[in-house]
Amino acid sequence: MVKIVMYTTQTCPYCKMLKGWLESKNIGYENKFVDDDQKAMDEMLKISEGHMGVPFTVITKDDGVQIKILGFDKLKFKEILGVEE
Repeated sequence: MVKIVMYTTQTCPYCKMLKGWLESKNIGYENKFVDDDQKAMDEMLKISEGHMGVPFTVITKDDGVQIKILGFDKLKFKEILGVEE
């Protein structure tokens, strides 16, 4: 099972789209609001190597491999998560 952590803001429309899409596929995730939590912001900046864009998602696979996705790239999410439309 993969672990998904999303770094988002409360006003980002792409963040809302990604959350809605994951929920429609019954895929669980952990959400961290970077506009409301300095610790989450610092964590995102470290993991993303300074990128400020959201949504920023980290998918950790069973073997420990981490895949980082900036934005809502539906095709990439479908491929990584093995989801069909």
